[in-house]
Amino acid sequence: MRLFVALDLPWSVREQLAALSGSGIPGARWVPPENYHVTLRFIGDIPGHVARDVDDALLGLRARGFSLTLTETGTFARGGVSSALWVGVERTPSLDHLRLKIETALQRRGLGPERRKFQPHVTLARLDNPAEGKVAAFVQAHNLFRTEPIPVEHFTLFSSLLCKDHAVYTPEAEYELA
Repeated sequence: MRLFVALDLPWSVREQLAALSGSGIPGARWVPPENYHVTLRFIGDIPGHVARDVDDALLGLRARGFSLTLTETGTFARGGVSSALWVGVERTPSLDHLRLKIETALQRRGLGPERRKFQPHVTLARLDNPAEGKVAAFVQAHNLFRTEPIPVEHFTLFSSLLCKDHAVYTPEAEYELA
């Protein structure tokens, strides 16, 4: 199973994000709204018995609910070329605390540490050799984007099935926050 832990987003927020996406950037593959999420921990491909350990570790986790706000747009780049377009998540101590608790719980179950620096975001599009001027114009046009605070009352373990031109994310388990 290919797994990741994430915050699911309410449909009203997904609609706000979907309103940002569309055409205008050649080389953009827009993420469908049903796939919008905030990744807390990518786990990757693991055998079924390890997936059960992951579920057990997450079931034992205790943290308080909180609110998060999506704000501004930006890009990730590889080799100086934009590779993804995103909406950021305002960092809060509560978000960082939850992410750290998840990381610690998974490492205690034998998973290696997350190698990537945590930069909370929602991916809007993946970019293949885009027209950088169009990407910069998009970011500039939407850099004041901001949602109302979004209540976070649970986090989700998702499986990911990679298809030819998209991924299918399936919620496997939800874990309530106090």
